[in-house]
Amino acid sequence: MADAKSKKIAGMIGFTLIKAVIAVVMFLPIIWILTGGFKTVAEFTTSGSVLPQNPTLENFEYIFYHSNLLGYTRNTVILMLGTTIGTLLSSALVAYPLARMEFRGKKLVFSIIVATMLIPNIALIIPQYIMFGKIGWLDSLLPMIVPSWFAYPYNVFMMRQFFRTIPRELDEAAEIDGCSSLGILFRILVPISRPTFVTIGVLSCVFWWNELTQPVFYINSDTWRTLTIALMTSFMYTSSNTFVISWPTIMAAATLMILPPMLLYLFGSKYLIGGIKTGGLKG
Repeated sequence: MADAKSKKIAGMIGFTLIKAVIAVVMFLPIIWILTGGFKTVAEFTTSGSVLPQNPTLENFEYIFYHSNLLGYTRNTVILMLGTTIGTLLSSALVAYPLARMEFRGKKLVFSIIVATMLIPNIALIIPQYIMFGKIGWLDSLLPMIVPSWFAYPYNVFMMRQFFRTIPRELDEAAEIDGCSSLGILFRILVPISRPTFVTIGVLSCVFWWNELTQPVFYINSDTWRTLTIALMTSFMYTSSNTFVISWPTIMAAATLMILPPMLLYLFGSKYLIGGIKTGGLKG
């Protein structure tokens, strides 16, 4: 009996140590970014220590006083909010009839929507670039914001699955009271579906906050540059007429960039897991 208990304790300790090692390996790049922002260029390139020997705030001062940080942040926030609001509204409007109404060809429409999830986004960028170029939308946020108002398939799928778990008796009671279809959607289904909406909203915000591929394709000028592009091009400087990449400055900018998604996750974590789980219910 004692041997079995000892083996169980040893197994738990071993499993805990394995998890601790995995956690350290996963968080080491983040720790390196957080500490790198407080190093000088000389220390960053010569010292092998993770922790800064002589911490400095000059990298953060450069970002705030010698770069267009507020402009880049404004553009990123506009992109994030515009796409997220469009995604939530359009996905709900598409998912509602697929989940709560009966009409000819409903299964075919849903099958086509699910099938489009198999198409990689990168395959659509070139045709979209040509199309948006012809209508004069290049070098703006419109090529990324406007498509989000036409519903992304994965979000439609998640909302449709959750709507199907809500009893239809609520719809019938609302119809008896004279509630329209839009009233049922926004007054009954949306409040009940808060976990799914928060999940989609958080995932959309984090995606567009971190998105690089599409802004690089569509944005050319500094006017509409986002933080991800600026992280590659703007948070560096020239010294003695020589172009120098200041990695500590880039680390400091990366530190500022990762804080909003982390705070957003802490805000929505209560709903995030539940929303993802319920998205696969009742196919």
